[in-house]
Amino acid sequence: MRSLVSEVWSITWKVGRDDPRRVIHSLKVGLALCIVSLLFLLEPLFAGIGKNAIWAVMTVVVVLEFTAGATLCKGLNRALGTLCAGSLAFLVEFVANESGQVIRAVFIGIAVFLIGSFATYLRFFPYVKKNYDYGVLIFILTFNLITVSSYRVENVLNIARERSFMIAIGCGICLLMSLLVFPNWSGEDLHNSAVFKLESLATSIEACVKQYFQDMEINGDQSSKDYICKGYKSVLDSKSADETLALYASWEPSYSRHFRRKFPWKQYVRLGDALRHFGYTAVALHGCLQSEIQAPRFIRATFRSPCTRVAEEVKKVLIELASSIRHRRRFSQSFLSDNLNEALQDLNKTFKSQPRLLIGSYYAHEPNNAAEPNEPTDQNQRKESESLTSLSSNKIVGSTVAIKPVGEAQLKLSERRALRPTLSKIAITGLEFSEALPFAAFASSLVEMVARLEIVIEEVEELGRVANFKELSPDMEIVVHDVGVRHRREVEIPNLSSQGVE
Repeated sequence: MRSLVSEVWSITWKVGRDDPRRVIHSLKVGLALCIVSLLFLLEPLFAGIGKNAIWAVMTVVVVLEFTAGATLCKGLNRALGTLCAGSLAFLVEFVANESGQVIRAVFIGIAVFLIGSFATYLRFFPYVKKNYDYGVLIFILTFNLITVSSYRVENVLNIARERSFMIAIGCGICLLMSLLVFPNWSGEDLHNSAVFKLESLATSIEACVKQYFQDMEINGDQSSKDYICKGYKSVLDSKSADETLALYASWEPSYSRHFRRKFPWKQYVRLGDALRHFGYTAVALHGCLQSEIQAPRFIRATFRSPCTRVAEEVKKVLIELASSIRHRRRFSQSFLSDNLNEALQDLNKTFKSQPRLLIGSYYAHEPNNAAEPNEPTDQNQRKESESLTSLSSNKIVGSTVAIKPVGEAQLKLSERRALRPTLSKIAITGLEFSEALPFAAFASSLVEMVARLEIVIEEVEELGRVANFKELSPDMEIVVHDVGVRHRREVEIPNLSSQGVE
């Protein structure tokens, strides 16, 4: 019991420490429920309202959300759905009262079928599903409750009128609590999310490149691997959250001079798409780090400095973009492109100065062999091929002798099993270019990352233009600080494709 209590307390403390607004929102919900409960607790209010006050309590529980935009979306949807359903139910009741009992029942059944089918089909429309799905659901629920109940219950229209009034009171309390008492804005969450993702990618890329060029005997611990994964996974898994925040932000009023009513929230969604497209290169770098076949130490040591510099420049660009979004200002295109181009040129020069390393360690350690005629080289290749063939043949013969009494199908299966370790460990590593392939994949992913970074820069530049970020003044000093991933509160440059680098 002591350990259980300690664990529950630690989880509770961590949830509140990660985002203190969660504690404030919990208190706001409790205060809203306390206020709406006065409709039951105070005798004068209960005498005038009656048992229908429970609908106000239900509305507060359902409508009050974490952000103001989410509360506005659900509250207005609920009010609009209730109003439309009540009006249509009044019309159906007025027409049904003019007929007999049997015809009235048939008319109500047909109305429920037609309205329910049409409203349900309407929920499949993309625009309706995105913006008014909850309102249509409330419309179906309210219309059926009022229409079907009117056949057996007297004065059902008066009851519906009182319930609609209670729902309006509950929605009003929710809106007041969301907009006036420590409001949480979806727009700010979306804005801070873009900054957080840029910084997460920057720190993830830096940690991945540093760990790749560590000594081969020094393996990164599990915490460092989790740290790298956490950085890019938070970006790759953000599509649904970005779209939801952008939708809720579009419902919010103008609450500051930065976030206006017609603020381009969809541009944040497009920026998120570009960041996810860029983030897959970080996944590729991490895959090179976890590859079964690693480049030799001397190859990594040769290219360590230029590759590390490219990664540092990419990190600086990402942090500068994050800073420009955080402070709502434009960025310097020359500052982003100049140093990054120089780093790519250094990497290109290093590749040109060490061409033999990309052929394999055989030629790297025996430079005189490159000057010999082609015939000895071909003889060496044939010898290596024959040695691999003989090695595989020995494995096959050994397997055949061991399972000779067994059937032909099992014999072939055993031969394949005997060849698997040979092909995966001996034959592959025996290839002359196998030592260069892992590093070639790493370098290719690094250059592709720089090429995709251009798309991210263009999206941030477009965001600054449509959102009217302040211009970068000539006397403003640009300083890039080394920042880490923070807890989230829940441009164009020259073409840097691989052809351009070459």
